[in-house]
Amino acid sequence: MRQRERRRPRTWSLLGDVRRKPSTYEVVTAKFHYHFRRDPAPWELDPDMPLNRWYLEHREGSPFNVDDWEGFRDPYKLTYKTYVELQHERETYLDGLVDQFESDGSVDGLDPAWVETLKRLFVPARFPFHVLQMIGLYVGQMAPSSFITNPANFQAADEMRRLQRFAYWTKVLANAHGDDIATTELARTAWEQDEAYQPLREALERLMVAYDWGEAFVGLNFAVKPAVDAIFDWEFAALASANGDEFLSLLASDLRHDAERSRHWSQALMQYALERSPGLRDVAIGWLETWQPRAMAAAEGLAPLFESAPNPIAASQVVGTVREHLAEHQREAGL
Repeated sequence: MRQRERRRPRTWSLLGDVRRKPSTYEVVTAKFHYHFRRDPAPWELDPDMPLNRWYLEHREGSPFNVDDWEGFRDPYKLTYKTYVELQHERETYLDGLVDQFESDGSVDGLDPAWVETLKRLFVPARFPFHVLQMIGLYVGQMAPSSFITNPANFQAADEMRRLQRFAYWTKVLANAHGDDIATTELARTAWEQDEAYQPLREALERLMVAYDWGEAFVGLNFAVKPAVDAIFDWEFAALASANGDEFLSLLASDLRHDAERSRHWSQALMQYALERSPGLRDVAIGWLETWQPRAMAAAEGLAPLFESAPNPIAASQVVGTVREHLAEHQREAGL
């Protein structure tokens, strides 16, 4: 009796001859960007139309490119489903904090001088967070692979989460310390006119017109965003704690989870790119020579606000923390 021949395990052709069952992450992510390096133009429209010319110039034409982006993997391997599950846990925790601190009325007892600090430092922050969200979405939209688009879009969603939490607590502060705190006029005036915020505003508005997808990624994820995160997720947490504002200290500390995830996937992508094309290190560093000084100027602009609190943190400490965060982040990415 002839032995039955064992069939070779079938593989998933989209991933090549890998001889294994693909993960859910790979199934819903691999090669979804059918429009990348498609001849004669990315999109099935007139090759000369503005949309096609835009992608050809700012993505296919970017100096930040390798032969194959499909090999990159987000260290967290997040899909929409797993991202929602992950953030549901964080939001449940923060909802509990909000309920606790709203019910105990601790916000009513905040030092009026601390509230004045919050008006200039905390309340306007939703404006830069929203810009960070928009630039993150641009990076995701222009990225050459869904394996890059997904973490960029989840990062943008993280910014909306942070923005919403800051906006909600602004209203809580207003209920306890004056309706003017929650007015658009107060926040917008600070964002547009307060000298402390102008270097950050300039950096972000310039980054919004960095159209090359690689430059937008490097400027955002290796300079401006990690600087903002160091200020509002690390130093602000310490400042709030020093001034008896336990809720804002816990809120800012929890948002570090999002900041750290952003840094990890950014480092992984940069390492992937440098392994395949070591010359991209010079390209990235060239962009950092433009964006890091702007990020540091933003930190130097906001740092004096930390000295205005009743229990201050030295501006030099804030600036030093930002510089250390940027250096460590870039070093771990291979820059």
